[in-house]
Amino acid sequence: MEPVTHFLTGACLGRAGLNRTTGYATLMTTLAAEFPDIDILWNLRGPIEGFQHHRGVTHSLIGAPLESLVVLGFVYGFHRWRTARGKAPPVNPRWGLLFLFGILALLSHILLDFTNNYGVRPLLPFSWRWFSWDIVFIIEPVMLLVLILGLVLPGIFALVGSEIGARREVFRGRGCAVAALLAICGFWWVRDYQHRRAVTLLSSTDYRGEVVKKDAAMPFPLTPFSWAGLIETDSFYAKVPLDSRLQSSNDVPEHAQIYYKPAETQVTLAAKRSPMGRAFLDWARFPIVELEPQEPGSQEYVVLFRDLRFDYIGFTALGRATRSGRIPLSTEVVLDRNLHLVATRMGDREEKP
Repeated sequence: MEPVTHFLTGACLGRAGLNRTTGYATLMTTLAAEFPDIDILWNLRGPIEGFQHHRGVTHSLIGAPLESLVVLGFVYGFHRWRTARGKAPPVNPRWGLLFLFGILALLSHILLDFTNNYGVRPLLPFSWRWFSWDIVFIIEPVMLLVLILGLVLPGIFALVGSEIGARREVFRGRGCAVAALLAICGFWWVRDYQHRRAVTLLSSTDYRGEVVKKDAAMPFPLTPFSWAGLIETDSFYAKVPLDSRLQSSNDVPEHAQIYYKPAETQVTLAAKRSPMGRAFLDWARFPIVELEPQEPGSQEYVVLFRDLRFDYIGFTALGRATRSGRIPLSTEVVLDRNLHLVATRMGDREEKP
């Protein structure tokens, strides 16, 4: 998910009652809920390193305790800075509890990222397998609205209460925060139910007489009924718009967009052996690797890697296409005539060996 959802989730976790047990609980959970995205620092070393380590060990179960210690160090430094100025929290900090609350918030980050279709690798470094639930779009306005209301409504209620002379609570907002978190769980239940219906429609459909090897349904924002269906057979991929409210799969094949698998060549094999090629194919679930048309006299081959999971209107609407108009999260591997790596391009960034 995008950072704002993570921050708001961490704040709701703190407000849900954890802040009554120890000082700085909400601060700890808010910071820890977004901390795994510190892996963005790998982008400073280029697109290959950034892609290889994105949602890596900072999004793993084994990394959560170590990250919680780091965030706890920031909170402790903030506490020392405040106490030196004569300020103290309403409740004394209990550092052991804050450490555990940090782990809880870090696990919420992994869970939120698991719900969308990019995936996470929570078992690193013991397993590099990707896991994804595919039920929530990377930017989900419904979740954002629910979380914001869970944090803002208590302040509004407090203003109303002050006007009528009600007693001011030290730790207000627990009920709204709990309600927001429960509403998110309910939202996931609806999404999961509709997602399973969409996948059932895909798997019960005949695609030109070929056996379906793999199927998936990708989410759109706002609506739980519209999905971008994907299937893989031995010879092609198909992209199918789906409405999970349909009772029959008879009309599904009529709207399928077919992508025949490109023939394997020495050029594409060499591109797949490149560092970016290996990382991309380890992550991609519906990869298409093809040699781009060459200009006359060109001394280079350009091989395009893309994953059909992100080739639909929900993602292209984010405006994340590359400079050449490629779909989000696609990459280009450039080889010379001797099939040696010349450059790797991702988005508007280029890295040379």
